[in-house]
Amino acid sequence: MPIIRILPHPEYCPQGAEISAPSGTSICEALLDNHISIEHACDMVCACTTCHVIVREGFVSLNELDENEEDLLDRAWGLEPNSRLSCQAILAQKDIVVEIPKYSINHAKEVHST
Repeated sequence: MPIIRILPHPEYCPQGAEISAPSGTSICEALLDNHISIEHACDMVCACTTCHVIVREGFVSLNELDENEEDLLDRAWGLEPNSRLSCQAILAQKDIVVEIPKYSINHAKEVHST
């Protein structure tokens, strides 16, 4: 199983973390399954940008972006070349390093029970 290393984020993961998840799992699902409550206002259907992450290592091992994800990412705050919507980024066999951006376009944070 690939390892996801999450860089420290003051709200979601202050100390950073390392988690494992099966290949074929989205980054968002893996984070939520491991009690890292990343925002996901559209319930992971690729309709918003609240689950935006920056993949610092292992970007090329993920599935390819589709046109819908690319269009949505254009609206994300802090967009970088290695940005993905975590609900659409599917793990392969390689370990990855992700950064959760400090700011989100979501002005009213969603509260989800995990």
